Amino acid sequence: MSAKDKPWGGRFKEATDKQVELFTASLHYDRRLYRYDIEGSIAHAKMLVFQGILTPQEGRIIVRGLKDVRRDIEEGRFSFSPEDEDIHMAIEKALIRKTGDVGGKLHTGRSRNDQVALDVRMYVREEIKAAAEALGALKSSLAALAGAEKDTIVPGYTHLQKAQPVLLGHYFLAYWEMFDRDAERLRDCLRRVNRMPLGAAALAGTSVPIDRAFVAKLLRFPSVTENSMDTVSDRDYIAEVIFDLSLVMMHMSRLCEDMILWSTDEFKYLEISDAFTTGSSIMPQKKNPDVAELIRGKTGRVYGDLMAILTLLKGLPMTYNRDLQEDKEPLFDAIDTTKASLYVLADMLKSVTFYRERMKKEAASGFSTATDVAEYLVGLGVPFREAHGIVGGLVSYCIKNGKTLFDLTLEEYRSFYPGFGEDIYDVITVEHSVNARKSAGGTAAANVAKRLSDIEGT
Repeated sequence: MSAKDKPWGGRFKEATDKQVELFTASLHYDRRLYRYDIEGSIAHAKMLVFQGILTPQEGRIIVRGLKDVRRDIEEGRFSFSPEDEDIHMAIEKALIRKTGDVGGKLHTGRSRNDQVALDVRMYVREEIKAAAEALGALKSSLAALAGAEKDTIVPGYTHLQKAQPVLLGHYFLAYWEMFDRDAERLRDCLRRVNRMPLGAAALAGTSVPIDRAFVAKLLRFPSVTENSMDTVSDRDYIAEVIFDLSLVMMHMSRLCEDMILWSTDEFKYLEISDAFTTGSSIMPQKKNPDVAELIRGKTGRVYGDLMAILTLLKGLPMTYNRDLQEDKEPLFDAIDTTKASLYVLADMLKSVTFYRERMKKEAASGFSTATDVAEYLVGLGVPFREAHGIVGGLVSYCIKNGKTLFDLTLEEYRSFYPGFGEDIYDVITVEHSVNARKSAGGTAAANVAKRLSDIEGT
């Protein structure tokens, strides 16, 4: 294509090198922005008519032409040319083919710089809402599991060592809280995304008497950006949304790690259904938690998207630089990967079978109620540090003699502290341990029931 045929080609005498055209093209990935580009262009055309820059007839021709282009794309009739740099130029060229010289007036008062900024903000705004909806589906799955397993006792771990018994419902609500924070972060990010950039033009604004507030109202933006230089160079919101999605992925990865571990023969706390697992090409007995493993693996991919954006932005001088074309692929990938992971994990969780008796048995092992013994002594007036030492001695004695806390006689207990009574055997049960933890946010059944009720009421 001759340079003069390009929208910026007026000062150029030589044709663009074919290799350069291929190297600089973004149409193959930014074509997904077509709806936002057309919607923004329609709003811009209506504003130009409102301001008397276009005649009403010209405005109608342009709007009708843009809608025809949109219909052609949606119905598969649009012919994308490899000579088109990006979706914005592809649409503008198609519009001019349909409307003639009138279509060439659409770009009055705007630049590709602020046009791209508008398209991406509109895309991110919609995708944040879609990601929040997917988060809602996962949170619903977790709340349902928490309700179904509100009485199931499972070992709680620190350092991957058995620590104290907890309710499985409490465990799932822990992840509910994580994903609720993720949803809150996305909502907060949306406030910064939802500012209308069109009108910044190339970097300095425009002398054309445009009305940015008019366009903002048409496109449902509550406000406009305040500084034209910042507007065309700002990609903070892209970094922010990918960071938020990285945290979503991290939380899913942690949950998947537990599901992977708990499904092994070594744990055998649960089984993931056949629909969300795969087999081995050589070992017929294998049942592999591939979905959970892939989510865990894809988390690193989204982290990579975040690092790509941060690295892209770190050395850019003001204002717009072509480097910023590279912001879209990491953004698209992070959004696509996170949404797909959210939906498949929500469905996978519904398929899990829990082995409750084994969980309870394992929760009672490993001296998991030793802290309850120490707190029992505190209730008798023993300072906690002294109580800690007494129970540590009891545990050491049990290990040496191959006993559990249940195996010890009252006399053996009293050899370590004379105040032990028969009620110590009630204290060391996992049921007592769980329900004794009534402090706000603790694992007691009453707390879990209240939190579930609060969640259902929101």
